[in-house]
Amino acid sequence: MLAALSPARRRLLLGVSALLLAAALVAAGLFTWRAVGTSVTPVAQDQPGPVLLIPGYGGSTVALEVLAGELRDEGRDATVVPLAGDGTGDLSAQAEALAVAAEAALARTGAPSVDVVGYSAGGVVARLWVRDFGGAEVARRVVTLGSPHHGTTVAELAVAIVPDECPLACRQLVPGSDLLRELNAGDETPPGPAYISIWTTLDEVVTPPDSARLDGALNLVVQDICTSSQVPHGSLPTDPVVSSIVALQLGQGAPEALSTADCQRLSS
Repeated sequence: MLAALSPARRRLLLGVSALLLAAALVAAGLFTWRAVGTSVTPVAQDQPGPVLLIPGYGGSTVALEVLAGELRDEGRDATVVPLAGDGTGDLSAQAEALAVAAEAALARTGAPSVDVVGYSAGGVVARLWVRDFGGAEVARRVVTLGSPHHGTTVAELAVAIVPDECPLACRQLVPGSDLLRELNAGDETPPGPAYISIWTTLDEVVTPPDSARLDGALNLVVQDICTSSQVPHGSLPTDPVVSSIVALQLGQGAPEALSTADCQRLSS
């Protein structure tokens, strides 16, 4: 077939073929680089670094400052990360702000990794950071407190009744939202940090409360540890037992499953 073409057309055809082959090789190389680039080597679990605490919807830092103080009393470097704006904007943008805070904490302390505690929607923000903004490579532990990992019917009700009072973050926390559907597709706890999800059966904000259950995480229900606990959603960051659980799970040892046998020591 090539012999039937004029020399000029033959050179043109061979040149185009070479370009197409080169493009295919480049594409294959890029694909290989991306595949390798997505692999994550977990950071050392026995080297606790600074702790970053992420507020929930609305961005209030008051309750988390109490928990941060408890962690500082345990000798930890703990910082509450303020959210951009009023804490009701795009959760992905909040995750990007967390990435900036994590880099600053690593640079300030020289630590190899950070621990993150996400309260309420802050737990979703932490997971977005791990997945999309490099958190998988620098996070040692991700602890979530009463986080609507699978949404909350409170947000769903707000959209139905008062849609003008349900800004973007609120809509993103509706069960089945695009953001949550994508975040929970496949592996809910992708490689990188160890995950611990803590919640209360008396949660009136994250409904149903077991929306906080995270596949692949160490799931801890407060009432499964201290059966008489009456802690609601808003008191999770300030409850003494919950603070003890968080401090324990952020320790040098491996994350620890707990039962009613542990209530007394966690309460003292």
